[in-house]
Amino acid sequence: MQNELITVMGATGNTGSEITKRLLAAGHRVRALGRSQDKLAELATSGAETAAGDATDKTFLTEAFRGSAAVYTLLPTDVTWADYHAEVGALGSVIVEAVRVAGVSHVVALSSLGADLPTGTGFLRSLHDQEQRWSALSETNVLLLRPGLFFESFHAALGMIEAEGVIADSLAPDLPIPMIAARDIAEVAATALAARDWTGTVVRELLGSRDLSYREATSILGAALGHEELPYIQFDYEAMTRALTAVGFSQNVANQHVAMTRAMNEGRVVSPRGRTPVNTTPTRFEDFAAELAEAHRRP
Repeated sequence: MQNELITVMGATGNTGSEITKRLLAAGHRVRALGRSQDKLAELATSGAETAAGDATDKTFLTEAFRGSAAVYTLLPTDVTWADYHAEVGALGSVIVEAVRVAGVSHVVALSSLGADLPTGTGFLRSLHDQEQRWSALSETNVLLLRPGLFFESFHAALGMIEAEGVIADSLAPDLPIPMIAARDIAEVAATALAARDWTGTVVRELLGSRDLSYREATSILGAALGHEELPYIQFDYEAMTRALTAVGFSQNVANQHVAMTRAMNEGRVVSPRGRTPVNTTPTRFEDFAAELAEAHRRP
């Protein structure tokens, strides 16, 4: 099975890069997809086939998927989109159709907790819609990964910490949230892409090592960065929308973020299955925070 091609979308991103590296290290043949050939160069040096193109281009994507025993997919996003759901819906339709035309038998698709809900969840509604598209593709075996909040989302907080000395969002400060490292998602995805041992459409939740509140995560990250008293501030929804548009988010995308945090605050975005040994993953937020702080200190 190692000679069979595995294709990875978003191969220079948080999950895609880790998946590609794991598959190459295990001796698999990998085609890495991305928007920029320059950014794919390191993976090419490591032995991956590479293809750069636009994920909205069905011809490009179909040819990139063709001949693959398995494909990892995700939905690219852009904070400047005027209509988030329309853009993601178009992308999602192209991806599913490219898989169908290319005749791919197994897909691992990145989704999220909350994708079980059809409305009222902001960004997550588009992931629900994409899961429905995958479920309708009866000839393809699809593993839907539903992780919690990425640790890597805290990369965006570094600028705020430097400028304002705080972390702020519209999430309630003491709300327990499943948080996970991209590397843990990548480990599950790479293993599944190599094994291809499921049939039909299967959902797998990934909840990280434990639930954390934003207050707790801020304290851990602050300690790692040398900001021992780093506070977390909860913005109200209007203030959060203004803050996001001020840094370049479209009004529509800012609204999606706020709708998602509202759904989380109201207890609607949760694991239907609850935490188990199977959906608990190893990397601790403390480990991630130490690595982020070290990378931030490098010149």
